[in-house]
Amino acid sequence: MNTEQLVHFFHIIIVGGLFLYVGIKRNTLANYMFSILLGLGIIIVLYHAYKTYNNISLGKSYWINLMHILIIGPLLIYIGLNGENTSRKYFEILLMLGFASIGYHFYYLYY
Repeated sequence: MNTEQLVHFFHIIIVGGLFLYVGIKRNTLANYMFSILLGLGIIIVLYHAYKTYNNISLGKSYWINLMHILIIGPLLIYIGLNGENTSRKYFEILLMLGFASIGYHFYYLYY
């Protein structure tokens, strides 16, 4: 199994599963879960900013990294900061991103 396949499996099982869980259980999440989402959002933004810089330097595509910097990371940070006071629509966006992550990575795992 190569690195690309591992990334796809990670996003299908871990990321997609986490996003679906948080999106569905939004009203019953423990407070520590919001801290995890906040930390995860910060790590995602920083990591993908680094990857974007590297990809630009190498002349590679970086649109996926920008999506993580501009959409996914900030959404997790927002939910993590607002906790249970977060509007339902943001949890629904996270739920949609969970389904998108599973579908996108499942597709590229086999094609």
